[in-house]
Amino acid sequence: MEKKAGLPLFEKFLTLWVVLCIAAGVAIGKFLPVVPNTLSRFEYANVSIPVAILIWLMIYPMMLKIDFASIVNATKKPRGLTVTTVTNWLIKPFTMYAIAYFFLRIVFGELISVPLANEYLAGAVLLGAAPCTAMVFVWSYLCKGDPAYTLVQVAVNDIIILFAFVPIVAFLLGLTDVFLPYNTLFLSVVLFVVIPFAAGYISRVLIIKSKGIKYFENVFLQKFKNITIIGLLLTLIIIFSFQGDIILSNPIHILLIAVPLIIQTFLIFSIAYGWARAWKLSHAVAAPGAMIGASNFFELSVAVAVSLFGMQSGATLATVVGVLVEVPVMLALVGIANRTRRWFPIKKL
Repeated sequence: MEKKAGLPLFEKFLTLWVVLCIAAGVAIGKFLPVVPNTLSRFEYANVSIPVAILIWLMIYPMMLKIDFASIVNATKKPRGLTVTTVTNWLIKPFTMYAIAYFFLRIVFGELISVPLANEYLAGAVLLGAAPCTAMVFVWSYLCKGDPAYTLVQVAVNDIIILFAFVPIVAFLLGLTDVFLPYNTLFLSVVLFVVIPFAAGYISRVLIIKSKGIKYFENVFLQKFKNITIIGLLLTLIIIFSFQGDIILSNPIHILLIAVPLIIQTFLIFSIAYGWARAWKLSHAVAAPGAMIGASNFFELSVAVAVSLFGMQSGATLATVVGVLVEVPVMLALVGIANRTRRWFPIKKL
């Protein structure tokens, strides 16, 4: 009983912790700017190293559960990969453009000038063309996804980004000078996939070899039960502290930008999740597969927005809003996925 005492507290009041951490982050950014200013110095290729460390800590417990055999088995089940790939690359960028255009240019047309609305639209497209690489491991962990299958889905997604991101963005925005910041992409893959997988796999092999599988599963893994959630909450504080001034100085436009981004997130999740259910995939494959397209590779989006449109542009602000809304919205989707587990067969397909 004692082993389970801490986790229910986090789960029961997770929404409260999230709200408090968001408020704390905004307050720190506003009243203690030295904190985010100091942390922002530790950045390379638009990737925040402090945030990367926290994400690594969140991912590591999931990587501990992966062995090589499970990865090989995952590649033999193409249906989940099909759902993820088609949703991410043949549906998501275009629905993002349509939804963002409808709200930013038509519904909110009286509130946002056309040039600024076009910049916001460009930022939304950059988010829509960059499915998630890192945080999806966290969402998969929270909804008890298959860690090996999630790893394969992310790996396939990263490969497609190399070839599809630039032409899709160029087509939707009518630009000719779109580029892919390879340093951001490769650094993210190394930090969020390669290193935690290697660390998790080596830890698993060594601990099982020295103390056995029962110790590994019943003792060692149990030590990391709350690490993912604690890391998530600390990440929220850092992210919102970086953007404290932006949030407080542009509250109306941030809310306007957030509307199409949130609608798009729920739509893409529903498409992939519903498709997976129709194909009778297991919940452990369906949930993380739907999460990949619903969330965004925001480091990549922000890097491209800054390079194409400038640090103070509306496009960059839109990508930042994508960062701000992602965690709370994705946590809501994790809750939905966990409550609908019974919709899916127990047998893995």
